[in-house]
Amino acid sequence: MLKRKALKREPSTGNVFADLGLADADEHLIKAGLVVKIDRIIRQRQLTQAATAQLIGVDQPKVSAMLAGQFRGYSVERLMRFLVALGHDVEIVVKPRKRGVAELRVA
Repeated sequence: MLKRKALKREPSTGNVFADLGLADADEHLIKAGLVVKIDRIIRQRQLTQAATAQLIGVDQPKVSAMLAGQFRGYSVERLMRFLVALGHDVEIVVKPRKRGVAELRVA
C-alpha cells in the first residue's frame, strides 16, 4: 500500500476569496452570494437562461457566464437589480455588530 501524506490544513477566514488572497475579497463574496440567490430563483421558477436573460435585460451568454462564476464585470448594485427584475425585494440592513468584527453578508 502507498502511504499518503497528511494534507496541511489552514483555517478559513470564512471568505474563500480572502483565503485566496484576492483584492476586494469582501465584494467578491457579496457578489457570489447574490449570484447564488439568482441561480436559486432561476431553478425554482424553472426559467431557461434565455428567459432569464430577457427578464434581466442581458443576453443569454452573459447569464450562462454569470451562473458559471464569471461575475466580476457586474456591480453589486446591478446584481441586486437582477434580483428585482426576477420579482424579489432586496433589502439592505445596517445594524451594529453583535461581537467580533463587523461583516458584509448576503442572507
